[in-house]
Amino acid sequence: MSNSPVFDSEQNALQAQLEQANRQLLQSEKLAAIGQLAAGVAHEINNPVGYVYSNLQSLDSYLSDLFRLTEAVGRAESLEDLKTIKHNIDYEFLRDDLKALLVESKEGIERVKTIIAAMRDFSHIEEEEFKPADIHRGIETTLNLVNNELKYKAEVIRDFGDLPDVECIISQVNQVVMNLLVNAAHAIEGFGTITIRTRCQGNFAVIEIEDNGKGIAPEHLNRVFEPFFTTKPVGKGTGLGLSLSFNIIEKHEGELLVESTQGQGTCFRIKLPLLHPKSSDDVVDA
Repeated sequence: MSNSPVFDSEQNALQAQLEQANRQLLQSEKLAAIGQLAAGVAHEINNPVGYVYSNLQSLDSYLSDLFRLTEAVGRAESLEDLKTIKHNIDYEFLRDDLKALLVESKEGIERVKTIIAAMRDFSHIEEEEFKPADIHRGIETTLNLVNNELKYKAEVIRDFGDLPDVECIISQVNQVVMNLLVNAAHAIEGFGTITIRTRCQGNFAVIEIEDNGKGIAPEHLNRVFEPFFTTKPVGKGTGLGLSLSFNIIEKHEGELLVESTQGQGTCFRIKLPLLHPKSSDDVVDA
């Protein structure tokens, strides 16, 4: 009995070290995922930047023409001279195209802002607090990040139900959704479909991510959540994504389930309590 306080202290220290190691592993996997997505994200940003730059060059040329016309107002000897300049710069086309270029450029900048905001939301490293979050917004944020991974592989169908805010660590839930979406894309040979469903089931929020890819072999189905288990080629995956996803959902007192039929596809189902049980205990205790 006299050693009990020492034993408890050592046990607490070991628990703290284990939690710290788990946090570092989660962060490492998140950074690895961001690294794998970096090329696609750069491509997604480069496209709008490219056409906005091209539009600016056209706008520069149009402005020069408009300045030429306005400067001629005070110098032209006759109205016919002004009409000639207006005709030469194709004023009607310039006016319409100028508006179109501004609209397209604004859309491009908004697209870049959305991608950067998604990267910022996804890469939060200090977030450890359970708090109410909009699951649908988290899914959309994640879709913005993995768009380049999905758009050549599948049509994404959103079948969203009514969901209240869910008490969770949203950056970690986003990480799970990202793992499942990328895995779904990798499972599809050719071009297929990925369906994202959400619904409220009692006191739980349910998120399903289903693909119509090649499916998982029955002998592998009960191993997919094991650390370092992967059927992907060397260099295509760490084998930690699904294992860490399972741990994240377990930490949320939820469930991560999988159903699969070879040749037909796979469905991963996340069940999250609407109110995190430990937080509700705290409320009761308070």
